Amino acid sequence: MRKITRRSFLAAAAVCGAAAALTACGGSSASSTAASSVASSAAAGSAAASGDTYTIGICQLVQHAALDAATQGFEDALTAEFGDNVKFDFQNAQGDSATCATIANGFVSSGVDLIMANATPALQAAQSATNEIPVLGTSVTEYGVALGLTDFSGTVGGNISGTSDLAPLDQQADMIVEWMPDAKKVGLLYCSAEANSQYQVDEVQKYLEAKGVTATQYAFSDSNDLSSVCQKAADENDALYVPTDNTVAANTGIVDGICRPAKKPVFAGEEGICSGCGVATLSISYYDLGYTTGEMAVKILKGESNVSDMPIEYTDVTKKYNKTICDDLGLTVPEGYEAIEG
Repeated sequence: MRKITRRSFLAAAAVCGAAAALTACGGSSASSTAASSVASSAAAGSAAASGDTYTIGICQLVQHAALDAATQGFEDALTAEFGDNVKFDFQNAQGDSATCATIANGFVSSGVDLIMANATPALQAAQSATNEIPVLGTSVTEYGVALGLTDFSGTVGGNISGTSDLAPLDQQADMIVEWMPDAKKVGLLYCSAEANSQYQVDEVQKYLEAKGVTATQYAFSDSNDLSSVCQKAADENDALYVPTDNTVAANTGIVDGICRPAKKPVFAGEEGICSGCGVATLSISYYDLGYTTGEMAVKILKGESNVSDMPIEYTDVTKKYNKTICDDLGLTVPEGYEAIEG
């Protein structure tokens, strides 16, 4: 899963200049990434001299490209600062919320210095497990929804903060209409077990209906009924929209196997899903998002910031499209979209 190791990344940064390779979409700038990498040796030496060592628990909901990239960015940011003086206890919940809870409770029992919760169910589990150990979320869309906060205004407070992968949902609706101006019906496909997916489709539905498009929600409970629900959505609509949904992200082949033969375009909330089954997306860099989360962790561990005072951080989006699927469907790409690499 670790396509870029921490050591290889830092070595490449020092030799080749990571600023060019890691152009940020916001949150974590390329210049700050490069500066952190260049300074890593000195910082690691300082940490070693002080004798400070840290153990970070990482709970990742499931393995797929977006979450993997966020975890990698997070680890790279901390290693750039602390070198070998930071250790990671990485655990994958294999898509199961109950396993997230077991992992989070294990981190509390072992007394980790900080918990990184990658995706909403992981964050919810960490919230339930501790109110003392600092918790940073990443790949979480809307913290107020995820944590059941009725008065969320940008800062969670307590022992929780993090970064959000939310792309402007009104712009997601605009994207669909831009690509499919004659579309009358759009199906919104999502996992009902993911609170942030529900939030996104509710918002996109509102924006689409304001544009005169009929938007219908198609909820599946888990990967076992994804195929049947997706088939129904494809049969009944001109196009589909999928939010930043972890279950779909881990099963894009199912969606693509249904929608591409049926000539039904899928618009996605992030690049990883789009590369697997979509035609276009407004997406962030999950690596940069994770790196920003790691920079927040550094400030907490060094005592430079208090997690309770840290607002949720966001990043910018980029318009991207899947050339292979667009060619197969005969779609004309609007101006301003970049082809997804690979």
